[in-house]
Amino acid sequence: MTTLSNSDGVGPLLREWRRRRKLSQQELALQTEISARHLSFIETGRSRPSRALVHRLADSLEVPLRQRNTLLVAAGYSPLYQETSLDAPRLKVVREAVDRLITAHNPYPALAVDAGENILSMNRGAQLLLADVSPALLVPPVNVMRVCLHPEGLARQVVNVDEWRSHLLGRLYRQSVYSGREELRELYEEVSTYGPRSMKDCTELSDTIVASIRVRALGTELRFFSTITTFGAATDITVAELSLETMHPANAHTATVFSAAVEDQPDRKDTMSLLSRSA
Repeated sequence: MTTLSNSDGVGPLLREWRRRRKLSQQELALQTEISARHLSFIETGRSRPSRALVHRLADSLEVPLRQRNTLLVAAGYSPLYQETSLDAPRLKVVREAVDRLITAHNPYPALAVDAGENILSMNRGAQLLLADVSPALLVPPVNVMRVCLHPEGLARQVVNVDEWRSHLLGRLYRQSVYSGREELRELYEEVSTYGPRSMKDCTELSDTIVASIRVRALGTELRFFSTITTFGAATDITVAELSLETMHPANAHTATVFSAAVEDQPDRKDTMSLLSRSA
């Protein structure tokens, strides 16, 4: 995976994004309504794209907001998208929305996660599910991939651990390629050593809509499936990189047992924020 910065110029950056999306120059040129010759000149540095064209190319290439700023700066323009700390006053409404959503998902597990797969907050259900995870893995910043895949984490309770590991590693690999984030590539290389699969094994995994997990907990086997929700049409980098990960009971037994267990812990907070303690 190639790592480029804005010092390389906008041309090489656009070429790398085009290759990540597996598009030919002709295909991208058609999508953005320019000539393949013009695109070739841009990629080789012989032509400088206008600010509007940078946006059109970024739209066609589905470049994330953070990396769009990099493209703009590399092309000689000021960055457009602001990155606001999640604890800033202007994002109070976002924090409250996140808390409402994951609290409403109680008694079942729900997490708010940032672009680096770090947990920002979790509800009571998630706290219960992670109750037997090694305390060392729950020291902020808490990374959901490490928590799930580490031998001292949730993995030791998962019955279908190979299937679950394959799903998470495949998802993380695709995210690292899609986003171009070096930290995700490094995270993938780390957590892939926790199990038998290598990077090569996970590059072609299918992108399943929902993932199933069978967990030994509360004296029985619990079955969940997970979903991920993101904030659409966000114009702030922090908000655009937020995701909500929710787990849903896959059978009546899981719903009954887990609901009762969460209700037996009235002193536990509905949501636990890790934001103020994150690095």
